[in-house]
Amino acid sequence: MYFFIILLFRIMGKREIGQLSVIDLVVSIMIAELAVVAIEDNDTSLLRAVLPMVLLALIQITMSYVSLKNQKLRQVLDGKPSVLIEQGKINENEMKKQRYNFHDLLSQLREKNVSNLQDVEFAILEPSGSLSVITKDKQKEKRDASLIMPLPLILDGKIQEENLQKINKTPLWLRQQLRKLGYRDIKQISYCSFDEYNTFFVDVKDE
Repeated sequence: MYFFIILLFRIMGKREIGQLSVIDLVVSIMIAELAVVAIEDNDTSLLRAVLPMVLLALIQITMSYVSLKNQKLRQVLDGKPSVLIEQGKINENEMKKQRYNFHDLLSQLREKNVSNLQDVEFAILEPSGSLSVITKDKQKEKRDASLIMPLPLILDGKIQEENLQKINKTPLWLRQQLRKLGYRDIKQISYCSFDEYNTFFVDVKDE
């Protein structure tokens, strides 16, 4: 049973504990509970104990695959990142929405070796519950003030219109800029970002 569970989790994919999505966590807990029941109940056949675990693993793998292809489903299953601090300003409404208090914020900032809120440019609460922190850079004052951090404009062949709105651009503008760079088919782009230097980073899908 021990080796079977190790094999099962390896098949399900590599994830750090802190990076588990809700569905990953639920499936992991359920498999662990089924394993305990199987070990304690000697009357249950091995096949009968293993079958529900395999079924759960197949559900998790299927949902992971489908969520890769469907952005809306991925947001439902994993959630979206929440910006708690944007350009040095605390978003209290978003904190209330996420039921996230200042003690939580300060605690996680200290874990990132940030002791002063004034040093934070962006703090993003990831779907996994971890806090990503981008500290202020004095050199940024010499750059484009309207764009502080790289924004993903294309993910898995789909234009992220919400991020385009943040930089006051349109999908037509994006398509025109990408054509100039030699990229004509948006669906063939797996990732495209635009940074504070007004520079594009483009990664094309593997053939």
